[in-house]
Amino acid sequence: MVTERDAASVPRRIILALLLGGLFILGYLVLAWFIVPVAWAAILAYVTWPVYARLRKALRGHAMASALAMTLLLTAAFVLPLLWLVALLQSEFVLAYQAATVYLAGGTHRLPDFILHLPWVGERLQDLLDQFTTDPAALRAQLASWAQQWLGELGDLVGGVAQNALKLGFAVLTVLFVYRDGESLFDQVRRVLRRFLGRRVDGYIAAIGTTTKAVLYGLVLTALAQGFLAGVGYWFAGVRAPVLLGAFTALIALMPFGTPFVWGSLGAWLLFTGRTLEGIGLLLWGTLVVSWVDNLIRPLVISSATHIPFLLVMFGVIGGLAAFGLIGMFVGPVIVGVLMAVWREWLEEQAPAGPGAPPAT
Repeated sequence: MVTERDAASVPRRIILALLLGGLFILGYLVLAWFIVPVAWAAILAYVTWPVYARLRKALRGHAMASALAMTLLLTAAFVLPLLWLVALLQSEFVLAYQAATVYLAGGTHRLPDFILHLPWVGERLQDLLDQFTTDPAALRAQLASWAQQWLGELGDLVGGVAQNALKLGFAVLTVLFVYRDGESLFDQVRRVLRRFLGRRVDGYIAAIGTTTKAVLYGLVLTALAQGFLAGVGYWFAGVRAPVLLGAFTALIALMPFGTPFVWGSLGAWLLFTGRTLEGIGLLLWGTLVVSWVDNLIRPLVISSATHIPFLLVMFGVIGGLAAFGLIGMFVGPVIVGVLMAVWREWLEEQAPAGPGAPPAT
């Protein structure tokens, strides 16, 4: 039987639900721009928290000083190598452009026969080479067009953090406060989630943490392995500055399927300059060794650490990248990890109580 009190509370609950729903929508509209920087800050703070804890202990527990020092160290670890690499690549690009100009100014060049005989591609490449040889301005225009297109695609892939310096600044600022107040913030989030999900939320949080660490470790280890193997290939092929190009390949390898832009361009250049054996060897090395490191080792590292099937990890990485941009490489596997935790929990709840017990209904 519905009492007058219960009947009177129904409109209040509806109004309260509408007010809370509207408040959450307005909050999302206000904070949506900051979601990506905050997500990056949370990921970086979480995976570097053990280092921060040691630093805080060394500074006698001073939270603000430890957070500021850790943020400066983290920023320097990312920014300084990137600036150094950009400066070196700029000088190497100038040398490469000068070498290409000298090569093309030497007269007409003919591509190897096996390239010329490729259907639809061989003759077009030869025509392009002849055009560059007779018209150096066409080479400059084409290089500028390629560079603009590649940089545009790269910016779209990397997304908000690298494309917008202001978001990067907000991410760094957010890291500072996550370090300082991270323990309190995590405790508040866990208590709120427990009100809705109960004790099971601890397993979900553990799955998120394990997956995030595994993705980052897999990402970094795979990039370093690809850079090293690519550098070995550059050295055997006789490419200039193999160490620098290997470091650049490792940087590009932080994006899935990005390394073919480097070793593929170098292999094609070797073929154009008549170094057929070195060019074929580098292209085969890149295809069979460097790229397979990305396709296999990264998902295997994540899969072994999180006990998630290899195929689901690959789907999570690629699908997350397509759906959310670069941050999706973490978000995708994390979503898959939480789904697997829920799945296993349901299976355990439905498991028979004993060897002869009937299935639960």
